[in-house]
Amino acid sequence: MPDYETFTHDVLVIGSGGAGLRAAIEASAAGLSVGMVSKCLLGKAHTVMAEGGIAAALANVDERDNWKVHFADTMRGGQYVNNWRMAELHAKEAPARVRELEAWGAVFDRTNDGRILQRNFGGHKYPRLAHVGDRTGLEMIRTLQDHGVHRGIDVHMEICILTLLKDGERISGAFGYDRERGRFHLFRAKAIVLATGGVGKAYKITSNSWDCTGAGHSLAYHAGAELIDMEYIQFHPTGMVWPPSVRGMLVTEGVRGEGGILTNKEGRRFMFDSIPENYRAQTADNEEEGWRYTQGDRNARRPPELLTRDHVARCIVREIKQGRGSPHGGVFLDISWIKKKLPNAEEHIRRKLPSMYHQFKALGDIDITQAAMEVGPTTRYIMGGVQVNADTQMSTVPGLFAAGECASGINGANRLGGNSLSDLLVFGKRAGEYAAQYAKENSLGKTDAAAIESAIATIHENAGTQFDPEVIAAFDRALARITELHNALRAQAESGT
Repeated sequence: MPDYETFTHDVLVIGSGGAGLRAAIEASAAGLSVGMVSKCLLGKAHTVMAEGGIAAALANVDERDNWKVHFADTMRGGQYVNNWRMAELHAKEAPARVRELEAWGAVFDRTNDGRILQRNFGGHKYPRLAHVGDRTGLEMIRTLQDHGVHRGIDVHMEICILTLLKDGERISGAFGYDRERGRFHLFRAKAIVLATGGVGKAYKITSNSWDCTGAGHSLAYHAGAELIDMEYIQFHPTGMVWPPSVRGMLVTEGVRGEGGILTNKEGRRFMFDSIPENYRAQTADNEEEGWRYTQGDRNARRPPELLTRDHVARCIVREIKQGRGSPHGGVFLDISWIKKKLPNAEEHIRRKLPSMYHQFKALGDIDITQAAMEVGPTTRYIMGGVQVNADTQMSTVPGLFAAGECASGINGANRLGGNSLSDLLVFGKRAGEYAAQYAKENSLGKTDAAAIESAIATIHENAGTQFDPEVIAAFDRALARITELHNALRAQAESGT
């Protein structure tokens, strides 16, 4: 049997994004030994790709906002199949988590009187997203890392976990390998927190980074944990469609929050054609009212471009299928039109959307202050994942916790923009807190030698086939068939047959 190095911790966190960092910080605050395993280098987790902001009812821009309105928005956006308790805890605790992040050094955009600025976002009744331009996720990771590095957390970078280990029914550790050196590592732990993100890389067109492979979902499933809502995949309505090398790269919802409009090749704002009945009373029925909403008019209703992501994505696909799409198979997203409304509009766009400006300039040779962008749906988020206790975040396997995108419940059938960052703060903290409590109450379990040998054998078996062209071709055919079936089911659901 090959040699492996053994590490022992009270709490092991698998994943180094926002949820993982927040869980590790909270567990270490309890005075326990905490290890954090990261598939990538620290600071490179997918959380840095989150752009628009953190949803929290701070009520800094509109005092009518509160946790109850946020809760109602989240439940409506999720088609009311959310875990209501998770949605309640999230709405209640998000403001405190954002202020905590500010106290730890996060540099948010500010209102004129110095409070955290909040912007409009799809599905949110009031301006609710605390943000740092369009680089909020990057600032969040920077802040959590700077705070966490002083907590004594042991970070194991570029480690890929192969299997979770159990002692009877309870979790007892994890086994993986060092991607850089090829060495095996055994991690013994009293409690484990999964914070491994989503599954976006299972799709050809996605905004997800390379490491979003569903590893946590798989690890939990094979450890005996229950998964729920796995059929709910979110396609963000606006990803880049041109050039092909960057197809799927995210175009933040913040563009629409700042006044960006969606048009087809005929120049028509098609979102006005399809406003769901349950949102009609809250949605503008004319362009002027929609513009006033984005500029902070308290009496105006949201423009239809700021309806929920699932609805906007379906409307875009409809336009494309009916022959009204853009030259490269998308639609147009235009922020440059606000030159008609604002003095110094170009400077305003560059200041509010710096990443978008540079992204399109560098990758598509498009100046978004002068021309419209071509956008289309891109795989963004999975609402399904590990079933957890709403209060403790423990899965159905004792000692195994989950937080962030790999956990399920809060979002129901569709996630509102901005809720992911507040979700990982709220439930990352809770997962770390209750994992630490569990670790204090339990001793280290035994590790299963047979499971370790099986994981090593699997690696050796796959080593010779992972680049086999026939294997890759078979995978591509299977993925194409899955996509075909998924599209057929969606078309059947939409037609009502």
